Amino acid sequence: MTYANPQIETLFNNLHASNDKAVAYMQSEYAVMRAGRANPKLVEKITVDYYGTPTPINQMGNIAVPEARMLTITLWDKSAIGIVEKAIMAANIGVTPQNDGSLIRLTFPVLTEERRRELVKQVKKLAEDTKVVLRNNRRDAMDALKKVKNEKTVSEDMVADYEKEVDKVVSKCIENVDKLCKDKEADIMAV
Repeated sequence: MTYANPQIETLFNNLHASNDKAVAYMQSEYAVMRAGRANPKLVEKITVDYYGTPTPINQMGNIAVPEARMLTITLWDKSAIGIVEKAIMAANIGVTPQNDGSLIRLTFPVLTEERRRELVKQVKKLAEDTKVVLRNNRRDAMDALKKVKNEKTVSEDMVADYEKEVDKVVSKCIENVDKLCKDKEADIMAV
């Protein structure tokens, strides 16, 4: 769609960027939620106080998935195994690290039906929070269009078309969020 002036083009670019950011955040949070399988993203956000510097675990060694429910962390500096183990315990990700002197093993238990239902609730809540952000983006864009309409820099018919376009963009994002939510829900409930 072509836009009447740069202000409207900026408005739509900001709308797209804000919506993409909200959906990307939701996807990154979904990636961290475990669905009965080990995922290296579960430990990526854990930081360790390594020589006075907060350092993510994935920058201290290799994280591997040798089995569906197991992660192994092989550190480059073997002397840091103890502090990494403590950091994992403090992060409370639901597993106890096992240290054999050269690597750390994280074995994830099979999810119970109750835990799966809790995770599904979290998935739905995150999807709803993302939809709220998308609706707020729509509101902000509509307010900006009303401001342009009051300034009379663009005709009322064009503003009406732009409002429909904003609705279309946000509706498409909301459909995408619903699909991602449904897919993650199915992934979690699959035994």
